[in-house]
Amino acid sequence: AAAAVDDPHIIPVFEAGEANGVLFIAMRYVRGGDVKSLVHSSGPLSPGRAAAIVSPVASALDAAHEAGLVHRDVKPANMLLDIRPGRPDHVYLSDFGLSKAALAVTGLTGTGQFLGTLDYVAPEQIEGKAVDGRADQYALACAAFELLTGTPPFLHQEAAAMMYAHLSEPPPLLTSRRPDLHPAADRVLSRALAKAPGDRYPSCCEFADAMRAALALGPYDADRAAATPPPT
Repeated sequence: AAAAVDDPHIIPVFEAGEANGVLFIAMRYVRGGDVKSLVHSSGPLSPGRAAAIVSPVASALDAAHEAGLVHRDVKPANMLLDIRPGRPDHVYLSDFGLSKAALAVTGLTGTGQFLGTLDYVAPEQIEGKAVDGRADQYALACAAFELLTGTPPFLHQEAAAMMYAHLSEPPPLLTSRRPDLHPAADRVLSRALAKAPGDRYPSCCEFADAMRAALALGPYDADRAAATPPPT
């Protein structure tokens, strides 16, 4: 799926196949680690740093959605940072291993376990309903919340409680954990985290653009962000 979508923020896949009975996938080496590790080590990110990650990931997701694919496991651990001196960080979305056709009938595996990560999974994915790009938008909004506050929106130890929260609990206000941010950001995140897909933004980029505006940031410069580092 990753190789089929041409976007500068989807991790390049060079080759995949089988060697001596072992399946392999060869992709670009990305120095800098993943965004989950960044938040763990640095704490909540500044609005500008968070938006510089969310916007290119949103662009990558919309490109995948246009190709009829849904990632279904969008989370900070699947966002990789290529960090090099003298240039902006370049963000890659990785791990399309859970991708399915956009109109997949169910999110359940054969053993009854849905695909995805509980901290970020959309309500319709938990329920095993058909999912489209708006499920990825929900997950991206959960990730954006974590980038800005240090934790995902819902905090429960038990899996059942976490699933119930995604299905039934209203998302917490962003400003309840980050009071220095403008209340306009609450409205943006609340819409992207709506329980019903139809109540969310039409696309991931529209969510990311609304978040930038609410955080008093300028428009996303896709051309500058797409300056892909040389292959390694």
